[in-house]
Amino acid sequence: MDAISLLKEDHKLVKSLLEELTESTTRAVKRRGELLEKIHVNLKAHTTIEEEIFYPAFKAAGKKEEEKMYYEALEEHRAAEDLVLPDLLNTDPSTEQFSGRAKVLKELIEHHIEEEEKEMFKDAKTLLSKDELADLGAKMQERKEALLAEMASA
Repeated sequence: MDAISLLKEDHKLVKSLLEELTESTTRAVKRRGELLEKIHVNLKAHTTIEEEIFYPAFKAAGKKEEEKMYYEALEEHRAAEDLVLPDLLNTDPSTEQFSGRAKVLKELIEHHIEEEEKEMFKDAKTLLSKDELADLGAKMQERKEALLAEMASA
């Protein structure tokens, strides 16, 4: 699977998990906890492979505009992973505060996905050859599997 297909597949999964989380009620405490854990693990693996493998290749292949996209994408990861997600993980799932924070995380991630898919991935397809994207995809899949295994055993 090429890099872009792999990332889009991850996007689809996380979006569906976030949709389910934001539609859950304050009574669904156990389900919210399970969904949040899945979101946390999948986001961590996804952002890691993007930051370690895909983004550097994208930035290296591009020019000034791609460099700007690269840094903006990193900041969006930081906002979601270092600010909003930790708050959500420390919020009682039986509260409306949890509901609000889940919605903010969902909106942040959906905005990020939309920009990546409409701008960054489109550029990547012109900047990187099919072979380069396939090679990146293989490296990313291997790294992702290692990360998921590592997090499952932690």
